[in-house]
Amino acid sequence: MINEHKAFLPCSIFSVVEQGTIALSTLSDSAKLDAQLLLAHVLNKEVTYLLTWPEKVISAVELSAFQQLLTRRVNGEPIAYILGEKEFWSLTLKVSPVTLIPRPDTEILVEQVLSLFENHNSPNIRGLDLGTGTGAIALALASENPHWQLDAVDYNHAAVELAKQNAQHLKLTQVNIYQSDWFTQVDGQHKFDFIVSNPPYIDKNDQHLEQGDVSFEPKSALVADEGGFKDIRFIAEKARKYLKNNSYLLFEHGFEQAGQVQKILIELGYSQVQSFKDYSNNDRITQATWLINE
Repeated sequence: MINEHKAFLPCSIFSVVEQGTIALSTLSDSAKLDAQLLLAHVLNKEVTYLLTWPEKVISAVELSAFQQLLTRRVNGEPIAYILGEKEFWSLTLKVSPVTLIPRPDTEILVEQVLSLFENHNSPNIRGLDLGTGTGAIALALASENPHWQLDAVDYNHAAVELAKQNAQHLKLTQVNIYQSDWFTQVDGQHKFDFIVSNPPYIDKNDQHLEQGDVSFEPKSALVADEGGFKDIRFIAEKARKYLKNNSYLLFEHGFEQAGQVQKILIELGYSQVQSFKDYSNNDRITQATWLINE
């Protein structure tokens, strides 16, 4: 498909980025940025370096390495998997095909958790992140509140190891990361001020599963039975045992699922149920309060 890229001439940074942009123009909404990120990765430089030295000639070895990465991107592989990392909440996270790629909309979930405790002076806030994947949510929260006590769990052992690597790299090792099938390994003696989750919520018949980056991501982290609501319902039901009085449960979910998620939470006895919009103005986060004495 991209045989014409075997001899980019001249091999300046500018020309290589331009050729890469052309190759990706019908495949990516961010073709030029993708090409820049791939070349910067090969050169072990920041993108700003490419902009500063556009006429610098790259070597044949560097060109070949770029072409190999470009081929993977042309074939649809997510840029984050190719580079092995993704920015989230100003944190650089290692990523791999064993986990979902952290997305900007999930930062809304982090923002909402932080807003719940912005006027809370206690350093003893305890939180639980269910299905942590790369550790993005828990590590973002830890970066803002290093004295919080945070647990982060995932069913996938490889994901747990990846999240631990991210925690160590970011020096956020106060987050307790471990393997658990939802609550199975969570200490029932611990009560949490909040529980947060970006669980599987896509229906198995959803056509979007075969499109774009999602087609490369692990289906186990995407798909849930009962039209996408099984895991949300399960978590909401079991979470009541692990939440303190006047504590919070927050979900990320599909852009058309807010109504049903709210219904599930209300049926299970939660109160003050409300949803919040993502950067595209779609309902993406739903929050509820658990009041034991209500």
